[in-house]
Amino acid sequence: MGGYEIVEQLRREQFTAVAEATLGVADIGPWLPAAYEAIARTIVAQGKAVAGAPFARYHQVGDGRFVVEAGFPVSTPIQPADQVRPSMLPSGPAACTIHTGPYDLMEPAYLALVDWITAHNAAPAGDPWEIYYSDPTVQPDPATWKTEVVQPYTPLPAPTGE
Repeated sequence: MGGYEIVEQLRREQFTAVAEATLGVADIGPWLPAAYEAIARTIVAQGKAVAGAPFARYHQVGDGRFVVEAGFPVSTPIQPADQVRPSMLPSGPAACTIHTGPYDLMEPAYLALVDWITAHNAAPAGDPWEIYYSDPTVQPDPATWKTEVVQPYTPLPAPTGE
């Protein structure tokens, strides 16, 4: 499952409109479409525009459960409405790769990112996120889905000689 090309990016802080839920792995897939629909309605209702592909950021809280922050990038902050709120994706260095295929087979992409970060004398910094370039309702074949995985990192101090 190797072969992931890792790209180093210096990312800018990005305004986002998000919904958040604590979910088990099996509940994430069914929750995301309704969350994206509610977020898109809120963005439009506030006269704002979506500024990129949908994303989801995952914070593992144990026992196969995650706090999921899903949404869209926006050019300017939104106002909180119902279960939708403003948020930000962080600035700074990030290791990124593209996974092609089903969502449940993305673990090797995450491992490749951590291996790259470690090999470059750095450490993961904060939770990773996935950017979804494929819409499963339009592209029903999971083998064709493209997802970018982004892992922020922090360079570690250079080793000192003894």
